Amino acid sequence: MTPQPWPLRELTLKAVDLRAQTAFYESFGLQVLERGKREAILAAGDMSLHLKQLPGGKPRPPRTAGLYHFALLLPERKLLGAFLRAAYLNQWHFVGSADHLVSESLYFYDPEGNGIEVYADRPSESWDWSDGTVKMATWALDLDELTQLSGPEWNGFPASTRLGHMHLTVSDLDVSQAFYESLGMNLTLDWGTFRFMAWNGYHHHLAINLVEGRKAAAVTPEISGLDSFSIEREMAQRKIVDPNGIGLKQYGAVRKAS
Repeated sequence: MTPQPWPLRELTLKAVDLRAQTAFYESFGLQVLERGKREAILAAGDMSLHLKQLPGGKPRPPRTAGLYHFALLLPERKLLGAFLRAAYLNQWHFVGSADHLVSESLYFYDPEGNGIEVYADRPSESWDWSDGTVKMATWALDLDELTQLSGPEWNGFPASTRLGHMHLTVSDLDVSQAFYESLGMNLTLDWGTFRFMAWNGYHHHLAINLVEGRKAAAVTPEISGLDSFSIEREMAQRKIVDPNGIGLKQYGAVRKAS
């Protein structure tokens, strides 16, 4: 893959209970950078999570667009095993796991129902590509084998953690795909009601789905959950909103590649 700055950096969630959400993510392994009455900022590696208090906010109702999950990418498999051991001990809301061939993934919910994936990639040379399409699957993951991997015990997300990808529930796959293609992404896999897109030969930086049905209602300010996420590309900065009302808080070369 061509060396480029990692494109995903910052995620903002609207919280009904800011204090509880902050406490959860701190226990989950993110580092608290700022803690205030209306906002908290946490970090996992070069990814930052902004939590904003939503006065009078309402939980996200069914048949609405928004966050399916955000994904935290660990640099190696043994850390995923250490994280899984910590998850058992802390009894976080575990909702499933999967072997996706290109990666191994664990899935959770935060206290307000936002989906979180924690995963580790398999070596990129093992990814199976054909005519621009990557082979992925959803197979059972051997959790017992994963927990038995030798390595350090979990001590929070390491500095090499990334916001690996965003997975969004949308109202129209074609419209959303066209929008993200306009930002330079390429379709890497079409699973019918699920589509995967990426820059620079990654398996996916973005996934979109129709889990809440076609014509799901757009994201609105009073509903908790995803507010925005940022991307970093070598283009002029601008603030934009996708077709589902999801903000791209920063767009452009926010930081130079090192």
